[in-house]
Amino acid sequence: MSDTSSSGSPETPDFDEMTRDIAEVPAVEVIVTVAVNLMSAAAVKLGLTEEGDRYKDLDEARKLVTALAGLLDASTTEISSFHAAPLRDGLKSLQLAFREASLVPDEPGQGPGEKYTGPVYG
Repeated sequence: MSDTSSSGSPETPDFDEMTRDIAEVPAVEVIVTVAVNLMSAAAVKLGLTEEGDRYKDLDEARKLVTALAGLLDASTTEISSFHAAPLRDGLKSLQLAFREASLVPDEPGQGPGEKYTGPVYG
């Protein structure tokens, strides 16, 4: 019989091992990973994937883009421009895609995340 208390099982994750794993990950990598996940989720909710409009939900996209903008704004001094620049470019692309997808576009400065980034223009 095997002891699953230390190694975990598919039903019960080994939290000690997960804690050790996350402890080894640099903060910058965690921030970038979260940002990429927010970007990916926002792209799906904006209908920018192969499935197109199947999962499109602009209300959800607004929340995700705003969260991404807040994360990037808060972490600007914590991550290098090497990491921040492509994330900011991706954020701007999502903000522009949101404006394009909206039937009634927000006023400049009122779109998702623009309270953190300032107005976004094409």
